[in-house]
Amino acid sequence: MRGPVVWTAITLWAGALLGAAMTPASATAPAPAPASAQRAAAQRPEPVLVDCLWHPDVHPADFILACGDGNSRLTALRWTQWGPTSATAKGLNSVNDCKPYCAAGTFHSYAVTVRLDRARPWKKNPRLQHYTRMRLTYAGARPEGFTRVVTYPLWD
Repeated sequence: MRGPVVWTAITLWAGALLGAAMTPASATAPAPAPASAQRAAAQRPEPVLVDCLWHPDVHPADFILACGDGNSRLTALRWTQWGPTSATAKGLNSVNDCKPYCAAGTFHSYAVTVRLDRARPWKKNPRLQHYTRMRLTYAGARPEGFTRVVTYPLWD
């Protein structure tokens, strides 16, 4: 009778050792992530500016304002700030005067400060924030009929 008891004890002991050896690594307590990894995970990607072709961009050098005909565009943009709540750049607004009509018109460039704000989730990709408002402030001369500050809602 003593043989079966010893055999059962050995079997149980071997099973316990085998079970311990086969425990997945995920069952052990994870090592804490480095502080830099925790900060990176907490940071969101920068908001984007969505162009006429639905391409998201960060710090674009150019941006078309008049998507239908291209008669107003921002050029030579130099971004001084781009953050989670706003972005600021200086550049030129090239606008067609459409005289005598747009196809025969002349483009004129005006110095502007561009400010983007109101970042919201983008409907096409809700994981991305995109700016939804653009404000142009003309430094001096401006297109005929424009006020010194012009605000545009941006597409979603």
